[in-house]
Amino acid sequence: MTATPNRKPCPRLLPWLSLLLCGSLPLHGLAGELRGKVVVSGSVPAQGKVPVTIDQYLCGHEKPVDDLVVSANRELRNAVVWIETPPPGAPLAPRTEKVELDQKGCTFLPRIVIVPAGGTVEFLNSDRLLHNIHATPKRNVSFNRTQPMGRTIPVTFAEPEIVRINCDLHAWMTAWVVVAAHPWYAVTGADGRFAFDKLPPGSYKLQIWHERLGTVPASATVSDQQAAQLTVEMKAR
Repeated sequence: MTATPNRKPCPRLLPWLSLLLCGSLPLHGLAGELRGKVVVSGSVPAQGKVPVTIDQYLCGHEKPVDDLVVSANRELRNAVVWIETPPPGAPLAPRTEKVELDQKGCTFLPRIVIVPAGGTVEFLNSDRLLHNIHATPKRNVSFNRTQPMGRTIPVTFAEPEIVRINCDLHAWMTAWVVVAAHPWYAVTGADGRFAFDKLPPGSYKLQIWHERLGTVPASATVSDQQAAQLTVEMKAR
């Protein structure tokens, strides 16, 4: 009679974690990755300048028009990418880090922030002058608040949408608050790139939005074997 080798009992944990620790579930099957880049096609106009006619002692005499920032390799900065068909059961408010939008050098920094629906953006003013923050969203509460240096103004955004922020005192100042419905939202950097992790394998529809170039759709198939790669073209206008 052949003896049966002794086996250590599997720990009593959550079912999927128990399977993973006991060797019945492969680690690479848990999630996939999507890596992408947004580029511009067509003729890209040169970046213009806006004359400054107020508070020149701090704001300078002109400001760049930052509504279309494209690298020498045609990579698009400040495009917002999100998954239109998120995985079932995606959490509604996954982000817990503080979201800040500053006014510095008479410019909003950064130009675009992402906040989960129900989350709060803390508006700052690091300039030695008076600014204001003004927004008229469609799904969230409108506001128009004056803001002296050093004052923090928290604003909560309840519903998903993209909200434009202006400073009425300095007409060239624009920023955007992207109110996210789920975790899979991203803003492209100077290299035009974005990335999503922890995606279950499957097919996904995406939307890519840019303040000047509009919105274009895209799709990608994610597997658990290697990162999916996606390049999206947006046509210059």
